[in-house]
Amino acid sequence: MRAVLQRVSSARVTIDGAVVGAIDRGLLVLLGVAPADTEDDARWLAEKICALRIFEDADGKMNLSVAQLPPAAPALSATGDGPAASLAAPRILVVSQFTLFASTRKGTRPSFNDAAKPDVAIPLYESFVRRVGAALTAAAVPAGADRVATGRFGAMMSVALVNDGPVTLVIDSRLRE
Repeated sequence: MRAVLQRVSSARVTIDGAVVGAIDRGLLVLLGVAPADTEDDARWLAEKICALRIFEDADGKMNLSVAQLPPAAPALSATGDGPAASLAAPRILVVSQFTLFASTRKGTRPSFNDAAKPDVAIPLYESFVRRVGAALTAAAVPAGADRVATGRFGAMMSVALVNDGPVTLVIDSRLRE
């Protein structure tokens, strides 16, 4: 699995004009799945992302993980017209991104043969999302599953974000870095 993490002040995913996932301060995770990826990749990556200390503490040093951020106000509902029903605003927005496994070795048109097909990618994407929720819950974040917002796998999505920092990291589960 390959992930591009962006520390954001806010991010949202829109499909056909409707907001389907949104966060305020937190992480936008663009997630790509390779054919050889396994549940172990999903577990490792979810735990790594939730534990990364890339948010500033009171002294301005990157010492806080997303799980250690102070509680936020409720996010907007999926329709964007008022607060969501959950008392805890999502902190992580996960968006499927098969293009992270693009190959540009030949010619000028990228090949996506290195990306997993949906029958492999969808279950691992869903497992990753569940594991992020579980990692947040294990870190004593209330309503862990509610702290994860998502796009929709395979849909044409518009992703809007405001980078914070900017802080952008690329993590590959095969390289374990």
